[in-house]
Amino acid sequence: MTPESHPLTSDSPAGTDVPRPGPPPGCPAHGPGPGGLARLHRSDDLKKLYEELRAEHGPVAPVLVHDDVPLWVVLGHAESQQLVRSPAQFCKDSRIWSALRDGLVKPDHPLMPHIAWQPMCAHAEGEEHRRWRGAIDAAVAATDFRGLRRHVNRSVQRVVNRFCEAGEADLVGQYAEHLPMAVMCHVLGMPDAYEDRMVEAARDMIRGTETAIASNAYVMEALERLTARRRVEPLDDFAGHLVSHPAGLTDEEVSQHLRVVLIAAYEATANLLANVLRQVLIDPRFRSQLNGGQMTVPQAVEQLLWDEPPFSTIFAYYAKQDTELGGQRIRKGDGLLFAPAPANVDPRVRPDPTADMQGNRSHLAFGGGMHECPGQDIGRLIAEVGVDALLMRLPDVELDVDEDELEYTESIASRHLVSLPVRFTPRPQQDVRQRPSHQNESPPQQDWHIGAARPQPAPVPAPSAPAAPSGQRTAPAPRPAAVPAPEPGSVPPPQPTAEPVRPRGAWRRFLLWWRGY
Repeated sequence: MTPESHPLTSDSPAGTDVPRPGPPPGCPAHGPGPGGLARLHRSDDLKKLYEELRAEHGPVAPVLVHDDVPLWVVLGHAESQQLVRSPAQFCKDSRIWSALRDGLVKPDHPLMPHIAWQPMCAHAEGEEHRRWRGAIDAAVAATDFRGLRRHVNRSVQRVVNRFCEAGEADLVGQYAEHLPMAVMCHVLGMPDAYEDRMVEAARDMIRGTETAIASNAYVMEALERLTARRRVEPLDDFAGHLVSHPAGLTDEEVSQHLRVVLIAAYEATANLLANVLRQVLIDPRFRSQLNGGQMTVPQAVEQLLWDEPPFSTIFAYYAKQDTELGGQRIRKGDGLLFAPAPANVDPRVRPDPTADMQGNRSHLAFGGGMHECPGQDIGRLIAEVGVDALLMRLPDVELDVDEDELEYTESIASRHLVSLPVRFTPRPQQDVRQRPSHQNESPPQQDWHIGAARPQPAPVPAPSAPAAPSGQRTAPAPRPAAVPAPEPGSVPPPQPTAEPVRPRGAWRRFLLWWRGY
């Protein structure tokens, strides 16, 4: 989740989530471009291509994107760190990009919506960046994470209640794409805006379809209404903190930054949640480690941030001066792709790409430097609770297709799971105020008080014998067994006494509060 990144449009047909068809044999557009450079946007297997580029060029490789526009892709972990942590050499202001100034990037270029400079912190630097980024950082810092955890649990209940009785679901389209939007609408301050239409609009914007402009207008209208409300009635939510921040953001600045936060957080968290759930379902060893306690859910999330970062690349940085990076001569005005996916498997820091990375947070999934994702902990929380609570509700959930039947859409920016069909035992809906659990018929909790004895259930009267039919005699009721009287002079046996009941209600309430319920 990061307002500092924007997903690039997929090469799939507009409005679809299906893998793009392969090129016809011998098609020149899908082969190497001028100078023998690889075309990233035409690759059917970017992971393989990145490793080929690493072997040929080293940690920084020359490539081409749409319309054969030249770029550098940074494949090395150390070089990626240098890129994002050297503001004197590299920035995100596309106005200095030589390809743009020289006319190689046309106004209708597919990447133009993502590279065109906009007045927001993702593209700014210096005092302007500090002003906008300071307001966002303050809004994130004011987040009540315990209260947010409680809301994520309740959102899980609401979303799962929509399909739990069916015994089958698509955990991408019905869960991973809905939970982050429900939570982020709450975080921003417009919980009533969460609905299917908002989810569809966000997906449509990210795909870059023919209706993406209309979808963007729908989202912006909701955010502009939210900004106007917070001017009149500031509240303790993300929008309220942006409006009231001493930086004095205008209404346009507030609404535009809310859009970047919402869409980037939604896409990143939806991808992360889907990837973790897929790994749980396809890898028995991974799931057994979770069930057996060898791995916690937060550790599982961090492992997937290494293996499958939500954004494969983040577009883009630009050289402010002639410099050198990874053995390559970078000229002033050159564009560079920051690429977390290949950098996370750099052999110099990860010789075995299949190794567990538990406890290691040096991955680049959330960027770094001055543009590092400010809301990464919110994204982690949504993913962690989203996985844990779903497995609590549906402990026997299983993949409903073979692993090799899972389909993905892949663009330069990300690899998106199309669907994740599952089956499970149908279960009834649950009260959203209760902790997610597969024990649906647990007795209602009592409100105990310190020092009060646990109330005992009222005795259940013995069932009366059914009336006999007319003309038929009823059998006499059995007499209670006789209790022998104690012999004279003997001491009666001691009667068992009930153990005193420890008042545990307050402690239980404290634990529920501590865990966010």
